[in-house]
Amino acid sequence: MKQEAPMKPFVFNSYAQRVVFGPGSLQRLGEEVDALGARKALVLSTPAQRDQAEQVARMLGARAVGVFDQARMHVPVETARAAREEAGRLGADCAVAIGGGSTIGLGKAIALESGMPVVAVPTTYSGSEMTPIYGLTESGLKRTGKDLRVLPRAVVYDPDLTLELPFGLSVTSGINAIAHAAEGLYASDADPVSSLMAREGIGALARALPAIREASAAADQNGLRRARADALYGSWLCGYVLGHVGMALHHKLCHTLGGSFDLPHAEVHTIVLPHALAYNAPAAPEAMAAAASALGAPSAPQGVFDLAASNGAPLALRDLGMQEKDLERACELALSNQYPNPRPLEREAIMQLLRDAFEGRRPRI
Repeated sequence: MKQEAPMKPFVFNSYAQRVVFGPGSLQRLGEEVDALGARKALVLSTPAQRDQAEQVARMLGARAVGVFDQARMHVPVETARAAREEAGRLGADCAVAIGGGSTIGLGKAIALESGMPVVAVPTTYSGSEMTPIYGLTESGLKRTGKDLRVLPRAVVYDPDLTLELPFGLSVTSGINAIAHAAEGLYASDADPVSSLMAREGIGALARALPAIREASAAADQNGLRRARADALYGSWLCGYVLGHVGMALHHKLCHTLGGSFDLPHAEVHTIVLPHALAYNAPAAPEAMAAAASALGAPSAPQGVFDLAASNGAPLALRDLGMQEKDLERACELALSNQYPNPRPLEREAIMQLLRDAFEGRRPRI
């Protein structure tokens, strides 16, 4: 009889955070602000989501002291500084961030220096709301860090807020979330809880994204609501993984490409993930098998690529405006700081990864 390998030693960390999930949960936002003991909330958004931010401010009533709608991708330090100054001017004691990773990241930037609590209301699948990870971009370089002060104290997941999320953004945002869980499966500090949530999160999103497309095409509102709830559920689980274990090559490359070359965050994750998984596949066979099973595919790298391709997502970095001449610099930046990764960081192999991602080739596994 074949003996199973003994369980690997692990350390499990948990964070104090409240999650409210379900259709109509936005109506409970005021209660969540009150539970923090806050009285003056500054509502954050991107310019495009100003209307949603205004709606939230009206819902909060006297609890809201204003709206700051200048959240930007990769959180430029200038934007973070302006938001902190506005919060101080208005006497805000809480930030309510409604939107995706850019807006929630701005809330974290405020919290990093002020300790102000953040309530996150995600409208995409980025997963930032579940993590104590922050990122700031200055002079073309993105700096990331981890600090419990930036972890949103409460997260309100209302699938109804995602019903109008454009399908293209739904796919790239969803695969961005899958990236968190896929790398979590081979993280150096993975634990049984994060691995369970990673498999469940990948599976939920892999099922939900095609279901969103099919329900939208059929004008099936009930089916769309179910699929949107499944996708948001998957993004919560994947975000949890991102917040509890370390990330590796994929996230390092995406932060480099996004912050240094001003490329869109979710689209970069979508394009790079199949190739980063292919790079690490020989060194992490158990993780790849678990990810492939969750995806319902024979191969994790090809399964992610096919999920993106079949749902119309971008597949090549050149289609995002990346210049071939910048691949060398991207590689050097990715190699500049060593970090845990299942496979050693090899310059030529990473250059090949970047070339494959630049061209949009299907991984050869």
